[in-house]
Amino acid sequence: MRNCVRRSASNDREAQQDAPPFRLRHSGFVIRIPLLLAACGAAMAQSGTQRFALADPKVRLITIDPGHYHASLVQIRMYDQVDPVVHVYAPAGPDLEAHLKRIEGFNARPDNPTRWVEKVYTGPDYFETMLREKPGNLAILAGNNTRKTQYILGCVKAGLHVLADKPMAITPEQFVLLREAFRIAAEKHVLLYDIMTERYEITTMIQRELSMVPDVFGELETGTSERPAVVKESVHHFSKLVAGKPLQRPAWFFDVNQEGEGMVDVATHLVDLVQWECFPELILRPEDVRILSARRWSTPVTLEQFERVTGCREFPDFLKKDVRDGVLQVFGNGEMIYTLRGHVAKVSVIWNYEPPHGGEDTHYSMLRGSKANLIIRQGEEQHYKPTLYVENRPGMPDEAFGRTLQTALDRIRTTFPGVTARKHPGRWEIVIPDALRTNHEQHFGQVTDKFLGFLAAGRMPAWEVPNMIVKYHTIMEAYKLSR
Repeated sequence: MRNCVRRSASNDREAQQDAPPFRLRHSGFVIRIPLLLAACGAAMAQSGTQRFALADPKVRLITIDPGHYHASLVQIRMYDQVDPVVHVYAPAGPDLEAHLKRIEGFNARPDNPTRWVEKVYTGPDYFETMLREKPGNLAILAGNNTRKTQYILGCVKAGLHVLADKPMAITPEQFVLLREAFRIAAEKHVLLYDIMTERYEITTMIQRELSMVPDVFGELETGTSERPAVVKESVHHFSKLVAGKPLQRPAWFFDVNQEGEGMVDVATHLVDLVQWECFPELILRPEDVRILSARRWSTPVTLEQFERVTGCREFPDFLKKDVRDGVLQVFGNGEMIYTLRGHVAKVSVIWNYEPPHGGEDTHYSMLRGSKANLIIRQGEEQHYKPTLYVENRPGMPDEAFGRTLQTALDRIRTTFPGVTARKHPGRWEIVIPDALRTNHEQHFGQVTDKFLGFLAAGRMPAWEVPNMIVKYHTIMEAYKLSR
């Protein structure tokens, strides 16, 4: 593969014992270990904002065990402050090969090609070798979730910043380790952050903006279990296209002991959005959460379907515990109803095998306000494109409410230019220019930009870390109740 230099444990043993690791030359770049992260500044300012600094002004990526395609999407484009040389530590095998092939595809594409240079180490001691060599300052984690929390803890102990794909923990036992990782990250003055791409979906961003306009939305309802104030539903598919190509999934993705159930995986996005939209920039606490109900159920996957997505002609041994009458039962579905600061929210995650013709993964979201409901739909009527609607509640004539909505959009257009409203019977559709829409793959670049901004500024908002902890507390409590 072009732009890829590989090492293994056996290669290292043949090298001179005193040779400095990764002293390689490629395409004019001299690869060397940067200085260790400096521990400078107070761990937490009085406001609670975490402060930190990079000893090396250049961000240098370390990719660890990239088993999920999300690992490659962090590198979907280049970033001015990120070194093009990326060090990859992983066991040899199809997960690594798929990752490197995706990066090579980014480098070889005709439009806006990337220039990544992958320096790869393989061997059973890949993680320990990374901790010993530390050729970068930012660890990227996206893959099999069995060891992810241990990777996170090891990285922050070593003084590395961490940008991790969700979920950062899939069991209550892992959540204990995650909380410890956040504590150590504060002590070490490094950032630990998970990749919440759904904050960058344009209809969600405008839904959040409108929910903060009292003249339009009013106040968030309290809600009940039968009629929640907030509803978030995400429908995903095992078989789908990514970047225009059929997605090949690893077999372990279908094992909830390795990937995590929907309750602790995709639900991280939905719980995050409940917090981010309904209580913007407010520091939350675990005591703000009360789980009312939780349940889980399975999606059947035949061997033929499994082979189509994974390339495996039989179910591996670790999945046979979930096979019933020749059909794999994947417990990827989950639903929880809970209160956050007294407001009732319902979160649902559904996994189907494949989408309907012309369809894709979908998101449904409703915020009930005292003056209007803000609803995102993404069904066949919307041609599977996320569409935001505003439904005014009884009490204000449509004409008067329409003027109020237009006034609100006048202000929102300073941030989101070109956004308008179109009247339909009983509701308004928020019309969003295509120029403002980005896809799932592009959202990873936007999250990375945000994280790099935190690094450049030397601090992160005070609410981010406590609210990540509350998010994982919420899903773990629901996980326990669902059993």
